[in-house]
Amino acid sequence: MGISRLGYVGLDVTDLDAWTSLLGRTLGVGVVFDKIGAENVALAELDVYKYRLALYPSAEDRPREIGWIVDSAGELDRITGRLTTAGFHVQEGAADETQLRGATHLRWFTDPVGYRVELAVGAAKVRTGAARPVDAGPGAIGLGHLVLASPKLDELRELYESVLEFKLTDYRAPGLYFLRCNRTHHSIALAQAETASIHHLEIEHDSIDDVGRAHDRAKADGVPITISLGRHMNDKAISFYVRNPSGFHLEIGCGGIEVDEDWVPHDFGRPDVWGHHHADDNPFASPTSR
Repeated sequence: MGISRLGYVGLDVTDLDAWTSLLGRTLGVGVVFDKIGAENVALAELDVYKYRLALYPSAEDRPREIGWIVDSAGELDRITGRLTTAGFHVQEGAADETQLRGATHLRWFTDPVGYRVELAVGAAKVRTGAARPVDAGPGAIGLGHLVLASPKLDELRELYESVLEFKLTDYRAPGLYFLRCNRTHHSIALAQAETASIHHLEIEHDSIDDVGRAHDRAKADGVPITISLGRHMNDKAISFYVRNPSGFHLEIGCGGIEVDEDWVPHDFGRPDVWGHHHADDNPFASPTSR
């Protein structure tokens, strides 16, 4: 009980056209447009729910909100109490924010890095049938996970593990931790870094064929592939990564494993079974694997 999954991520973006082209033309993700007050927003539809990625036109590229879905209003109250006891100031979401999320209840607080973290109850299944490329197949089926890099790794681990009750699945020295809130291997990973950022978001696809078709379109469209096709050692997902217009990575993947209550956290050592060659330096590589 409690937080059940990663719900959505909101981003302020300087080049909305480039984002919508990447999502729609290359990655096969439907995008529709809406407003919140007088503000325009593009909503990326990855599955049957209203949206998983919200893009707000802005003069700066930066994370705007990270939204987690909570099982019930009672659980929202319980988690609010845990956050308050831990020293976080929890606020009610505005009516227009709650409506845009398709939620029945919305609260938020600021994490140790300074990011707005939202807790939402209810998620409207209101797919509008946005257009996708004809070869997308089922294509994207959800928002899999995100990776936060920060100099405040210890504080973030305390928040997610001790307060929000995420469970440690596995880790890799010297500072990369994978956490889950359901049976999926991980919904968030936390990494040590000199500056705070989203390292990547993973868009979950239905099959290796969907990933492969997205890979073909990315190459044909000249989208920078920052990490080549490969299989991760820990969650066994097959994926590749592209650089999005805001400068960080999108992982396009499928096939991640699920774990049960008997799972024992461990250092999984080598990052990949095969592939996943980096176009640039890997900030999470151990000295022996660079």
